Amino acid sequence: MTLLASRDAADEDSEDAATANQPSGPRWVRPSVAALLLATAVLYLWNLGESGWANAFYSAAAQAGSVSWKALFFGSSDAANAITVDKTPAALWVMGLSTRLFGVNAWSVLVPQALMGVGSVALLYATVRRTSGPAAGLLAGAVLALTPAAALMFRFNNPDSLLVLLLVAGAHCVVRALEIASPRWLALAGAAVGFGFLAKMLQAFLVLPAFGLAYLIAAPTPVRKRLLHLFGALCATLVSAGWYLAVVALWPAADRPYIGGSQGNSLWELALGYNGLGRITGDEVGSVGGGRNGGWGGTGWDRLFGTEMAGGIAWLLPAAVVALAAGSWFTRHARRTDRERAALILWGGWFLVTAAVFSFMSGIIHAYYTIALAPAIAALVGIAGAQLWRARGNPAAAATLSAGIGLTALTAYLLLSRHSTWLPGLAIAILVAGLLCAILVFFASRLPVVARRLVAVGALVTVLAGTGAYTVATAATPHSGALPSAGPSNGRGMGPGGGGIVIGGQGGPGGAGGGLLGTSLPGENLTAVLRQDSAKYTWTAATVGSNNAAGYQLGSGAPVMAVGGFNGTDPAPTLEQFQEYVRSGRIHYFLGDGMVMRGETGSDAAERIADWVAKTYLPTTVDGVTVYDLTR
Repeated sequence: MTLLASRDAADEDSEDAATANQPSGPRWVRPSVAALLLATAVLYLWNLGESGWANAFYSAAAQAGSVSWKALFFGSSDAANAITVDKTPAALWVMGLSTRLFGVNAWSVLVPQALMGVGSVALLYATVRRTSGPAAGLLAGAVLALTPAAALMFRFNNPDSLLVLLLVAGAHCVVRALEIASPRWLALAGAAVGFGFLAKMLQAFLVLPAFGLAYLIAAPTPVRKRLLHLFGALCATLVSAGWYLAVVALWPAADRPYIGGSQGNSLWELALGYNGLGRITGDEVGSVGGGRNGGWGGTGWDRLFGTEMAGGIAWLLPAAVVALAAGSWFTRHARRTDRERAALILWGGWFLVTAAVFSFMSGIIHAYYTIALAPAIAALVGIAGAQLWRARGNPAAAATLSAGIGLTALTAYLLLSRHSTWLPGLAIAILVAGLLCAILVFFASRLPVVARRLVAVGALVTVLAGTGAYTVATAATPHSGALPSAGPSNGRGMGPGGGGIVIGGQGGPGGAGGGLLGTSLPGENLTAVLRQDSAKYTWTAATVGSNNAAGYQLGSGAPVMAVGGFNGTDPAPTLEQFQEYVRSGRIHYFLGDGMVMRGETGSDAAERIADWVAKTYLPTTVDGVTVYDLTR
């Protein structure tokens, strides 16, 4: 919309229509795109190392992958391959290769996600431009870059960054396929979604209904061929997702790590249960914190506007609803193959399905999941914003655009009012400016060219002010732990929701052993103990819970067994297996602090192991951590 304000309406309309599919367009396009991507890179890369290991659970797995190719392939938590993380490992492949190339450090772990963010913005621009022109593409890219949940995850090392990049790539391929009814491009879209499954399992498949419906309705070919092309794309999805599951299933269990997050050492169980349908129903065996059949907060359409999620994603969510409704109405008489309407079906379906699942799922859900909504919201706002501005001479279009601007300003006011001590005055300034811009936009077609440009620029700045300020605050705040949240620092290195858990201090009572969701690095003395003769042992130590183990492993650089996996509820190893490891001299120490409480379901093997160690070996204390020497 910034660009729409920079020239006469007739000129911009004709240029947008004429250049949507051309590699170059008006003179302002290339420098504007370059500026957008440069600003995004600065936003996502600036001071990135302040977050340290960020999510140490994944950082430790990347460290393991830098040492062992087997650990890299399976996504093991440690280089000795005791147990994997509780996700498919595609994101770890990227981080592991980065650490192999550049060494194990915070930058080599975090920079890949930041670059994925820049790539996602670039792909979204290119995708929206093909259907709606460069101005719409630039607005969509800017909205994505300035979504707080996006800035949070693209500066973090969770799998969500790779998932979003692959899904936007899939959407781009669908748009390309729609232009000429190309089965090849549609198959590439399916492959992108399939690899998205290898990043975050079934969540990747939430976009499939939208992709399929857009092609089925709008592809310029007979319905029989459309169905055949969709079947081919589905096969591509299943192959690109299923090859890894097949390899793991066929690999001898004794020669690979235990599949973390499952109770039966099965990746299929993990994909369909704990990380699959269990997320919908809440029946997740081995989960702790939420409990069986729910317990992760109230469900309903207002969930995305709740205190936990709203700051990350809700700023332009009402505008996206208005955009989808308006775009659908104004294209209702378009021909079946109209590409702009097809784009609305694609992005609107992505938005509605994902929003519905996030709103009503009863299983584990965290605020940062909402990054998956960001590309769809950004695309809808970009497409409809440009569409309505071009049609501003139509009173209905002008009124709809004005309503969207006013509603966005009101949303920003309400969200910022929840944090009255942060940037006081910004909320009321956005509300006043937004309402003024909404009125002026309604009469924009009657204004002189210069005034029309100023109104468009003012409206754009107002619409992006709230989400932009919150995004910059998110990027300026270091985040660590398992549950980062968007927003300004509350003085403890985390967002206002308390989602980030800071890596603890070095030494002192409780200096290590972060518990279920946090991670602390070991003190200097404990680090020296763990490193002593570590090469003689398969695991320098064992402890309950993956986050506990991650801190000790990152601090010492030696493999640490995560007994019971992430929650301490996986039956890996069993007590008998652990006792055999001890008898054969494969584990040096057991670290007994920071125990994880077992939930209502799952295995009690970790508790039994901890009890057996405590009854069998004498404890000592090093840097406030209870240490059992299993060789004595």
